[in-house]
Amino acid sequence: MGHDHRPHRELAPGMAEQLDLPYAGVVSFGHRPFLTESEQLDSWKPDVAVVGAPFDVGTTNRPGARFGPRAIRATAYEPGTYHMDLGLEIFDWLEVVDFGDAYCPHGQTEVSHRNIRERVHAVADRGIVPVILGGDHSITWPAATAVADVHGYGNVGIVHFDAHADTADEIEGNLASHGTPMRRLIESGAVPGSHFVQVGLRGYWPPQDTFEWMLEQKMTWHTMQEIWERGFKAVMADAVAEALAKADKLYVSVDIDVLDPAHAPGTGTPEPGGITSADLLRMVRQLCHEHDVVGVDVVEVAPAYDHAELTINAAHRVVFEALAGMAARRRDAADGVGQPARSYRDRGVTSPE
Repeated sequence: MGHDHRPHRELAPGMAEQLDLPYAGVVSFGHRPFLTESEQLDSWKPDVAVVGAPFDVGTTNRPGARFGPRAIRATAYEPGTYHMDLGLEIFDWLEVVDFGDAYCPHGQTEVSHRNIRERVHAVADRGIVPVILGGDHSITWPAATAVADVHGYGNVGIVHFDAHADTADEIEGNLASHGTPMRRLIESGAVPGSHFVQVGLRGYWPPQDTFEWMLEQKMTWHTMQEIWERGFKAVMADAVAEALAKADKLYVSVDIDVLDPAHAPGTGTPEPGGITSADLLRMVRQLCHEHDVVGVDVVEVAPAYDHAELTINAAHRVVFEALAGMAARRRDAADGVGQPARSYRDRGVTSPE
């Protein structure tokens, strides 16, 4: 992997042990090294960098997704790092860091979106896969644009899990609503409509004219009605195949409200009749295992409406399944001759700084 060895950092008694506790110590995703500056990415050379986008000004219903990134980092139950289905230790094959949050000042959509785009670009431009924790779904507009800036407009496809298509032209005059990001990406040319695969749509929005526009853009989508009629495995097989045919690179966007509210009540616009967490986790894993994923986001986690941390844990596991899929892809590509990534503890670093 070519990672640089880092000098040992002495910690006060008891501090090192805290790093292994899910309910104490430094707040970083998976207790991975916490970096703040772009130059640190050059030194660490990770494979994946987690970026928070604590922005929810684009919300139309219940606000609160700005608290999602911190909750996903701090509140989720620690799952361990060995994936029993794939038979691998995730961080042996994948070096992951937490790159902190984009600065999202209160009420300033343009500034916040610009900062999200710049921070994600700093990650993607170095050949590192950004995993973005939202925030409302409007953050996918700047985040996916940053990924397309690096890999080329028209070279990135999106698999979009959501109860809603998020393809409105505008909502109450707002072009940067959480109901409009996919249209903005298509109109800008960053991600053509033909490169979209949407899964889990249901309910009463958007209206017919928006679906007609989506057809004109050659978008592909799978509704919950189709999933109910054909079964999730059949639809999943089609969606994965469609994603593989769309583009060389793939960006996966997960609105947590794609899950039924029984699995994820802590979100701004819950819609009954959604998929289960078991199905979502396996599909995200499969996409990241079988395709060249260059970006992932998990959005619309609003902790204030959660119960027993169900939504937070589901979102946390979505990220871990994405990482597991990427790790398995790297392991399979090595074909027994590759070397696992060294963890930061193996490199003599005892504090995620």
